[in-house]
Amino acid sequence: MDQKYKGMTVNERLYISGLMDEFDLAVKENNTAKIIEILKKVEITDFDALYQILKELRLDQI
Repeated sequence: MDQKYKGMTVNERLYISGLMDEFDLAVKENNTAKIIEILKKVEITDFDALYQILKELRLDQI
């Protein structure tokens, strides 16, 4: 993996990649599959990290 996002926060990764609006829409629609797809595009692939983000968004129960 390229790791071009190493050391960046999730928000920084989303902003730099141009995926912030798409991510926000997926959150608004409670589309967990799309959220995970977007997070993987910005090199967040660890299951625990993905779950923690969903939990913070209160989407871990869906």
